[in-house]
Amino acid sequence: MDNDIASKVSDADFAYYNASDIQYTTRSSTLISSSPYLNHGELRVLIAQEMLRRNGPDLPNTAFIPNVVKILMELEDWPRIFQLFEEEKARLPAFKAWLEGRKVSLFTTEELKGAEPGTLRAVIYDFVVHSGYNMDHFYQGMEIKTDFDFYMKERTHTHDIEHMITGFETNHAGEVALLAANARALYQYFRPELAAFFNRVSAYLKAKTTMKSGLFYPEAFKVELDAEDIGAAQGRAWKHPLFLIPYRDYLDWKVSDIREEYGITNPPPPGEWAWTTAVSEDPRIANDDQAMATAAE
Repeated sequence: MDNDIASKVSDADFAYYNASDIQYTTRSSTLISSSPYLNHGELRVLIAQEMLRRNGPDLPNTAFIPNVVKILMELEDWPRIFQLFEEEKARLPAFKAWLEGRKVSLFTTEELKGAEPGTLRAVIYDFVVHSGYNMDHFYQGMEIKTDFDFYMKERTHTHDIEHMITGFETNHAGEVALLAANARALYQYFRPELAAFFNRVSAYLKAKTTMKSGLFYPEAFKVELDAEDIGAAQGRAWKHPLFLIPYRDYLDWKVSDIREEYGITNPPPPGEWAWTTAVSEDPRIANDDQAMATAAE
């Protein structure tokens, strides 16, 4: 059998897909394009690496997210983003009230103790005590001084709460479903330009997840398709993006009542996707010295 499959891509194919193949010239001695993202050398390397590498035991799947976030923020047109915030505050009363209320959804263990079963307080308590996750996992140490500061910190805090109330648990498929749900809700509620900003990092996370699964993890890719559909359907039904809920006001509500209030429909049964993380990464072997050393750092 002929193994030189790549040679089947013909000159005619290049001509058809690349159109006229116009050759632009420049006096620059470095790569330059109309995209500030492509022009950023470190971002090019990170995007290529994170889309093409395996999810090996030497690095967590979350590796280099802060690096990419920092670069994307360096490339933002901040005056335009702040202008969009003001325009949407004027158009969307719930967005304005949420920003001006500044009710931070970061809770101490003491605040959460003694909750009635089934309430949001009880669910958050269980997560904080047993999950091993830190709800204050990004922009750590940042002081909230402006509406935008509040947005950045609060969206960090509410990410894990969204996992809890949607039923999209903190496993591989749950993350994909939540990305899909948020994307639909954001573009449904906000004008596209601001929705795109809110969804910028999520778009990167989804792209790298899809590419790696497509290359290396076929079982993960299959369940991602289902998770995408389920998340999209739920997100379209939300009253508005869930990060706008002032969760401090709902601590003693039943989670089922919060779901009814905000259109959170058809959550998966607990544990349904627990198996999906294992098929989205290389095996984690308990006696793997390198993996154990990395985890201990």
